Amino acid sequence: MTSLILWIRRSVIAGFFVTVPLAISVFAFVWIFRLVDGLVGPVFAAWLQRDVPGLGILTTTLLMMLVGALATNVLGKRVLQRAEGYLLRVPVFRTIYSPVKQLVVAFSPDNEYGFKRVILLEDTARGYLLGFLTKEFVVDRGQGPEPMLAVYVPTNHLYLGDVIICPRDKASFPDITVEQAIRIFLTGGVALSSRVRARDGADRVADFRV
Repeated sequence: MTSLILWIRRSVIAGFFVTVPLAISVFAFVWIFRLVDGLVGPVFAAWLQRDVPGLGILTTTLLMMLVGALATNVLGKRVLQRAEGYLLRVPVFRTIYSPVKQLVVAFSPDNEYGFKRVILLEDTARGYLLGFLTKEFVVDRGQGPEPMLAVYVPTNHLYLGDVIICPRDKASFPDITVEQAIRIFLTGGVALSSRVRARDGADRVADFRV
């Protein structure tokens, strides 16, 4: 009887950790599908006099493909930039659009203003901090140019964080890609490898074990 109870307990726990992430993922997918499909779907429903599930999300996807094709074209890029410039003149729209766009493009690997590399900083009070390199620049305080780094350290998943300015030789460059670092933050550190190799500003290699 005891072994049966233990088996049931292990099975329930194992089933919980398998089904809950799956259920949440399916729920999120269905919610996004209904949300996007509901934006354009009613227009087609009124036009065709019938409801066609999926037609709204298909139209939205095609529209995004068209905008992406324009954005990669020289003439189309200029047109989009001109239209964006007009929209940014609207105060309320500018307040919402600019921060959202900066956050979204930061995760784009093809954008020059996005996260470039993963940085590991040592803080005497909080230990090691993992962040994203956003800018390399030089500061001259009368003693010659000093290479500096601007590092974005998320403090609430990814959308909130601190910007830390530090000398380049105080930072380490771990062998973690931006995509892997995003996964590490989203999982609360669970996705972090048990061994991380990092190269510091002086081009020296060190091992960090978890």
